[in-house]
Amino acid sequence: MDAVDLTSLASARAEELPGSERENPFGPEWDVFKVRGRVFLLTPLDGTGRVTLKSNPDDAVALRETFADIVPGYHMNKKHWITLMPGKTLDADLIAELVTESYLLVVENLPLRLRPVDPALFGRPPT
Repeated sequence: MDAVDLTSLASARAEELPGSERENPFGPEWDVFKVRGRVFLLTPLDGTGRVTLKSNPDDAVALRETFADIVPGYHMNKKHWITLMPGKTLDADLIAELVTESYLLVVENLPLRLRPVDPALFGRPPT
């Protein structure tokens, strides 16, 4: 996956999520996606194609060990953030899943009244 595809796929998925907003608090060089004011995805617009997002700490370790194109979060807490790099080990489904998981990690820590979705039910088929 090349740099343009990675950032485009991640940004497109983030824009689909309820309550997601794109901002540029660090200037025009970074797109920052937030839900209810809390960051869940960062994409630098410098052509590197990297994407940084939240991850469960245990999942982050497993992902970094499994995928060569997933590294510790660039300029972020390495325990809670990962960075996806352009490369051959990531596919569109995995990228969408990781963006969604990052979003849900933020949503589940919001007060109930601020949650745009129920993180336990979002994206799950009805029973």
